Amino acid sequence: MTSDQKQLQTEVSLAKAFQDDFLIGAAVNKRTIVSQSDLLKEHYNSLTAENEMKFESLHPEEHRYTFEEADRIAGFARENGMKLRGHTLVWHNQTPDWVFDDGNGGKAGRDLLLDRMKSHIETVVSRYKDTIYCWDVVNEAVTDEGAEWMRPTKWLHGIGEDYIEQAFRFAHEADPQALLFYNDYNECNPGKREKIYFMVKSLLEKGVPVHGIGLQAHWNLYDPSLGQIREAIERYASLGVKLQMTEMDVSMFAFDDRRTDLTEPTSEMMRLQEVRYKQFFELFREYKEVLTSVTFWGAADDYTWLDHFPVRGRKNWPLLFDTDQRPKDAVKTIIGQ
Repeated sequence: MTSDQKQLQTEVSLAKAFQDDFLIGAAVNKRTIVSQSDLLKEHYNSLTAENEMKFESLHPEEHRYTFEEADRIAGFARENGMKLRGHTLVWHNQTPDWVFDDGNGGKAGRDLLLDRMKSHIETVVSRYKDTIYCWDVVNEAVTDEGAEWMRPTKWLHGIGEDYIEQAFRFAHEADPQALLFYNDYNECNPGKREKIYFMVKSLLEKGVPVHGIGLQAHWNLYDPSLGQIREAIERYASLGVKLQMTEMDVSMFAFDDRRTDLTEPTSEMMRLQEVRYKQFFELFREYKEVLTSVTFWGAADDYTWLDHFPVRGRKNWPLLFDTDQRPKDAVKTIIGQ
């Protein structure tokens, strides 16, 4: 990074620009805390482990934990005075098969699954209680479509509908100071929004310690509309919980766009993305009393999970910093420079 680049970045630091509004976060992994180190320190004051704190990464075998990579990310956050979000304790993906097996060729029953869930949550949450201030306790448990509201996962089939409640209670016992979030995507889709709303409402009515809702905010140049985002924020906030944008990016492609011909974004794509980011952050500032953090699912376009997903062989450019880790025009736009 040249001195001119460093000077430009210092002038438009995201974290400083929004320090009176909400945290500015980025998802990181064991490689990007090295390759994007300077960028992270300059522009972000909150981190989330992309995969390193998920069940299969931390607990691949019943009696073996592998904390090395997660510890490295936690250490980076501590050393640089950054907040750290925990992601994630209970999810239907990236959970090893042994969790759901009884060890005799059959399926683990309710009691065994609850014991394993509790042990895992206690061990992980306790280890990072001095560093992690909030956890995505349960991730993506709601269906996208149809009349059923709960995703048919092994957790649901093995434990029952109260598995979400149990996970939150276990997490609260392990660290009573941690803020506990339910996290999901397509969170602004009206049908799914209502499912998430009523699920969290029912948990709160039972006295379950749910402190917030994480809106993943995997959006694109066209969807969702600003109206849908506002309606979702209003609806969730009416429950009296805090909100966070937890995995934000703005894809250059609509979900059903399958083209692979671009090697860089068009000028029109860049313009639309800049407009979208400006609108989003104006909206976020309106709700800064309930919105406590905006975390991007990555820090710069040199690494993004949207590369080759959902279309193999296709590059995407969804973040605020380009493939050279330089700020896009959108950065100056959203902070009003």
